[in-house]
Amino acid sequence: MVPLIDLKIQHRSIASEVEAAIKKVCDNTAFILSDEMKQFEEEFASYCGAKHGVGVANGTEALFLALKALNIGQGDEVIVPSNTFIATAAAVSHTGATPVFVDCDPETYCIDPSRIGSAITEKTRAIMPVHLYGHPADMDAIMGIARANGLKVVEDCAQAHGTLYRGKHAGSIGDAAGFSFYPSKTLGAYGDAGMILTNSDEVADSLKLLRDNGRTTWYEHAIIGYNSRLDGIQAAILRIKLKYLDKWVEARRAHAQHYQELLGNVQGLTLPIEKPYAKHSYYVYVIRTNNRDAVMAELKEKGCGCGIHYPLPLHLQPAYAFLGGKEGDMPVAEEYAKQIISIPMFPELTSEQVSEAAGIIKDVVQNV
Repeated sequence: MVPLIDLKIQHRSIASEVEAAIKKVCDNTAFILSDEMKQFEEEFASYCGAKHGVGVANGTEALFLALKALNIGQGDEVIVPSNTFIATAAAVSHTGATPVFVDCDPETYCIDPSRIGSAITEKTRAIMPVHLYGHPADMDAIMGIARANGLKVVEDCAQAHGTLYRGKHAGSIGDAAGFSFYPSKTLGAYGDAGMILTNSDEVADSLKLLRDNGRTTWYEHAIIGYNSRLDGIQAAILRIKLKYLDKWVEARRAHAQHYQELLGNVQGLTLPIEKPYAKHSYYVYVIRTNNRDAVMAELKEKGCGCGIHYPLPLHLQPAYAFLGGKEGDMPVAEEYAKQIISIPMFPELTSEQVSEAAGIIKDVVQNV
């Protein structure tokens, strides 16, 4: 079987380094707001070309706290793509603001900038583009719209570790950015973890208060904050893994190129694209085909791992039924949700596994 993802292989390759890093944290009992966390904040911000990094508990809270630090709240609206994981919209909802959904670009699957303008109202305060699957959203267009309308931009980089837009790292372009280090991510922790990047001193200072109960001294609190801190063990692990991130991204890109060579001419199959402005990091490798469910059933039967990212657009999720979204509102996202399949993609895939997976996919798509 060719698995969709296998985290055990990667762990075995760095196990001795990780175990030594964990032992160091335990020996020093430096678990909360530790030097490991501060060093990882500096190293990851530097890697991405941002001025500040603020470690938090997970990726959802990274987005939530970024919005809070930008004073987004009750009565406000934030424009988000409908084709993404629910955490993007949930972060908006948790501030008291309302997510306003926009359809996706037909080629990149990211938010379609041409549809943002019609979604802006007098209540709009921010745009939250998602660099989906590892491909960057069109940030020049989005930043232009935001600046013309006095809006903030929070980049959702949960799937964009190592992604570049016109040579700049995702997360270094907007007013703030939220990263997830969920274990399956391109840069994943061994549990939940997240980080916010920003180039604003003021936003960074606000975030450091917000994540730690508004604390200025041990028992003095300037604001009512939250408990959302990146723990020392996860930071230590992520510091080890950050050294390998570029290598892992290049391996993913090589696998994507291999898939392109093997599947590029298969009728009835649409492969991901890479825009000229982009360096795709291929967090997941998503294909499209009709008869998706039948195709997936056959792939699994024949030993090719697969999944769906994501089967139901956000405007149709039961959790957001109160906003009145209905079928036909986001035609591109709705169509793609019925066609998309994620196929095996992780750095440690072998060339033979990619060839095997591609052979199975070609056979199934042509015969189902």
